[in-house]
Amino acid sequence: MTQSIAASKAGRREWLGLAVLALPCLVYSMDLTVLNLALPHLTADLRPSPTQLLWIVDIYGFLLAGALITMGTLGDRIGRRRLLLIGATAFGLASLLAAFSNSAEMLVFSRAVLGLAAATLAPSTLSLIHNMFRDPRERTFAISVWIASFSAGGAIGPVVGGFMLAYFWWGSVFLIALPVMALLLIAGPFLLPEFRDPHAGRLDIVSAALSLCAILPVIYGVKVLADSGIALLPFAAILLGIAFGVLFCLRQLKLDEPLVDLSLFGNRAFSTALAINIIGFSTSFASFLFIAQYFQLVLGLSTVEAGIWSAPSGLGFVVSSLITARLTRIAGIPVVMALGLFVGGLSFLLLGYAGAERSLALMVISGLLLALGYGPAVTLTTDIIIGSVPPERAGVASGMAETSTELGGALGIATVGSLINFLYRRAMDAGTLADGSTIPLLARETLAGAQTIANGLTKADGTLLLETARTAFSGGFVVAALISAVGAGCAALVALRLPRPKPQMTPTASTH
Repeated sequence: MTQSIAASKAGRREWLGLAVLALPCLVYSMDLTVLNLALPHLTADLRPSPTQLLWIVDIYGFLLAGALITMGTLGDRIGRRRLLLIGATAFGLASLLAAFSNSAEMLVFSRAVLGLAAATLAPSTLSLIHNMFRDPRERTFAISVWIASFSAGGAIGPVVGGFMLAYFWWGSVFLIALPVMALLLIAGPFLLPEFRDPHAGRLDIVSAALSLCAILPVIYGVKVLADSGIALLPFAAILLGIAFGVLFCLRQLKLDEPLVDLSLFGNRAFSTALAINIIGFSTSFASFLFIAQYFQLVLGLSTVEAGIWSAPSGLGFVVSSLITARLTRIAGIPVVMALGLFVGGLSFLLLGYAGAERSLALMVISGLLLALGYGPAVTLTTDIIIGSVPPERAGVASGMAETSTELGGALGIATVGSLINFLYRRAMDAGTLADGSTIPLLARETLAGAQTIANGLTKADGTLLLETARTAFSGGFVVAALISAVGAGCAALVALRLPRPKPQMTPTASTH
């Protein structure tokens, strides 16, 4: 395809295809937000340990992040539409497995399978958008719609999940994915074109294994360090991951067809956008997870109420993502991105204050401001990453964009979650029951555990225990919000130095 054709306007089929591509994005984010609401219910039913509970949340993002680059490259080779449809089928089957898990171990395994299946979805949808929308302004708007669909899923998920949890068991929240994936499988073959790189070589399995071995030990080590303190095992895991990362990079330099073209990092716009993605999502993912828990466990809201009050932040992402293209025409990419991240930092400060005051109104407002600020930043970093590579490399670039997103989110959940747990346990270890006795171990481990113990005590003792536990959790929440504010501020400073990307126009991949 020539450069002039590559830049032509999209037609009716492309815009209808964009609507189809929004479907898996809805489920992609709904699967995380509905789990946030289900955590207290599955905790009471499956009785996971604190470590198991964090793995139930983390393993999805860990394996997704580890497999995204491989799946993006695989899509370049076998066809992005084909990989998308295979992933949709796998995601539906894995959702069934998660819904009917009867132990913490089974749910951890199910979430791991879901993560691997989900790794096929985001790179496929994003790389298809890159090929379908060649005009830069249309592509920015299409990516805005893509981001907005994620946000819409985040807004719809808590509401739908809240109602389902009110009338069904916790596993029912995973069944939401089934009709959406079925619709994608029906409409996708008719509305989505197929793209692949006809010159791509064989997928290097060794590189794929090395990338996974590099990412997972590092995340595991950070998680254990934050959760349990300084120890030999987590340091060894981090060093092992770094060693695998070095081997991965050395192998890429030697291959004629590398899994990741390391020369991409020489593009400062590309590498800076990746860094901002990691910093931004390490703060936002963890915040929305613990806001959902705070609504239910500290403020005492029902699942339906928590879902309703979580919706404004999702709607804020939708609105801010869709107006990003217009904002950049007025103020420019670096200014819009930095301003959005700065607003996000201020929202974290307000979130910390809301947590200390236990104010529902302020917490909802801070979540909305966070979404309004982060929406443009997320859209623009994604557009920069995708727009900086040739069309035939869109799959691997999409995988790297989503890897930075999911890796940042997983690291944020692991570190911020572990910090909150550490501060909670330290505060609870210093507390006592009304009669002066030590607080039971289950109550000292998690706030949900404290609620379970409190139900078996007298009203006075139970009330005292819950108040002690809620105060301990709120203290950790406030500290985590302040740290997130610093992270957002650092990302804003980096964004101000962001150069404009230099698009690479080369003959595009084959279309079928």
